[in-house]
Amino acid sequence: MLAACASVPTAPPVPQRPPNIVLFVVDDLGWQDISVPLWSERTAFNDRYRTPNLERLAREGMSFTQAYASAPVCTPTRTAILTGQAPARSHITYWTLRKDDDTSAKFPGLLPPKWDVNGLQPEDATLPELLQEAGYRTVHVGKAHFGAVGTPGADPRNLGFDVNVAGHGAGGPGSFLGLENFSAAARKGDRVWDVPGLERWHGKDVFLEEALAAEAVEQLDAAVAAGTPFFLHFAPYSVHAPITANPRYAANYAHLDPREAAYATMIETCDAALGTLLARLDSHGIADETLVIFTSDNGGLSAHGRGGEAHTHNAPLRSGKGSCYEGGIRVPLVVRGPGVVRGTRNDWQVISADLFPTLLAAAGVGLPRDGIERDGLDLTGLLRGGWLEAERILVWHQPHFWGVNGPGIWPFSALRVRDWKLIYRHADREFEFYSLAEDPGESFDLAATATPIVLELAKVLGERLRAMGAQMSIDATTGLPVPWPDKVERPTSFGFYQF
Repeated sequence: MLAACASVPTAPPVPQRPPNIVLFVVDDLGWQDISVPLWSERTAFNDRYRTPNLERLAREGMSFTQAYASAPVCTPTRTAILTGQAPARSHITYWTLRKDDDTSAKFPGLLPPKWDVNGLQPEDATLPELLQEAGYRTVHVGKAHFGAVGTPGADPRNLGFDVNVAGHGAGGPGSFLGLENFSAAARKGDRVWDVPGLERWHGKDVFLEEALAAEAVEQLDAAVAAGTPFFLHFAPYSVHAPITANPRYAANYAHLDPREAAYATMIETCDAALGTLLARLDSHGIADETLVIFTSDNGGLSAHGRGGEAHTHNAPLRSGKGSCYEGGIRVPLVVRGPGVVRGTRNDWQVISADLFPTLLAAAGVGLPRDGIERDGLDLTGLLRGGWLEAERILVWHQPHFWGVNGPGIWPFSALRVRDWKLIYRHADREFEFYSLAEDPGESFDLAATATPIVLELAKVLGERLRAMGAQMSIDATTGLPVPWPDKVERPTSFGFYQF
C-alpha cells in the first residue's frame, strides 16, 4: 500500500547534526477540531475552528489522515509515546491519578484487571531518557500525566527530562486562568488538579497555554544558547475540562453555543501557542533543523461537558473520548522537518507508539537493547515519501469503563487491518465489524453477515493480545478473565482469510 502523497516531493535537507525536536501533544483534541481537513472533504468543523498556525505546519509538512491514539484516554497514549509500547503490553491501560489507586469506573458484571495503576516509573526506558543520553537537552512543558501522584513517575525529571515546567501526576488543570492561580480552589475542587510551577503567573490575566508558551520559548532560547540539540515536549492542558473561554478569542465564536464557543477559544489558544513556538524557531534560524510533530492523546470530548447533542462532536466519526469507535481514537497528526515531504497528505494508518522509534531514528539513536518488545514502527520512510513494507495491524485494548454512558464507552479490545475494524465487547463477548472505507462513521455493523472474516480477525486479535501479555477484564461472577476474542464459543472458522 503506497502512501498517498501530493505531487511536490520537496523536503528540507537532513542536517549534519541531529535535529531539534518539538513534540506538541494537545489534550483531548479531536480529529475534526482543527481547520486542516483530514477527511476526503472539508467539514463544518474545519470551518468552525481557527488554527492558522497548524495550517502553516501542514503546508510545510505532512498531514496524516488516518493517525490514531494508542488509547481513547490520556495516560496510556502518553506513555505509549514515551516508551513505544502499546498499552496492552505495558499494562498502563487507563488514566492514573493517585499512588496505588485504581481510577476505573464500575461496569456491570466486570472488574478491571490488576493493571499498572501507578503508570510510568524511572526504571522504564523512555524517549527523553534515551535522547538525553545522546546529548539532547530535554524539556517538558505542560501536562505530563505519565505517572501517579505520590510516585517518582509523577515528576517528568525522573523520566529523562532535564527540565519540567508545570507537569505532574494529574491529568487536568485546576483552572486555566492565571487570575485563579491555575487552581481548583476557585471552584472548590480537589487541589490535586492545581498546576504546579507557574507561581510567577499567579494573579495575572493570562490563559494557561499562554503562560506555558512563554515558558517554553525561554527554555528553547536556553537550549539554543547552549548549542546543543533539544527535545521540547510541549503538552497543553487544553482542551481538557473544565472547558473555559479565553476572552481574547471569544469574539470569533460569538455565534456559537456558549460552551462550544469556549471550547473553540481553547483550540485557538493552543494554535497560538504553536505559532509562538514556530516563530521562535524562525527567529533563531533553526526551523529547517527542527522536527515538529503536532498530535493529540485521544479523540475529542463528546460524551459530556460540551454544547449541543452528545456524541456528535467528532462527526463524521462516531462517539468520542473514552470510546472504541473512531471518534475516540482517531487524532490529528502533522509533521514538519528535515527530510519530511512538504505539503503532502498521507493515508497510511499510524499510531502514537510509532513516535518513539521515529524520533529516535531522527536523532540517530538506536532502540534500547533491553529485551523489551516494542510496538511502534519507524515512520521515517513515510515522512520521506515512501511506504511501509509490512501490512499494518493496529490493536487497542482498554479493559476499563470510563464511567460515562455513550456509544463504545465500555471495556473492549479492537483491531484494525486494511479498512476492516473488529471490536470485541468484554461484557457480552460479542463482536462488531465495520468496513471503514465505506463507513467511517461505523453506522453499519457487518458482524452478523461477515462471519468468516470476523472469525479470522478474532483469531488475529487474540494472538496479538496474548503475545503482548494483555490483561483481560475480569468476570465479576466467576472471578476469571473474560475469554480471549478467539476463545469465545463460535462456529468453526471457514479459513477464507489469512493475515
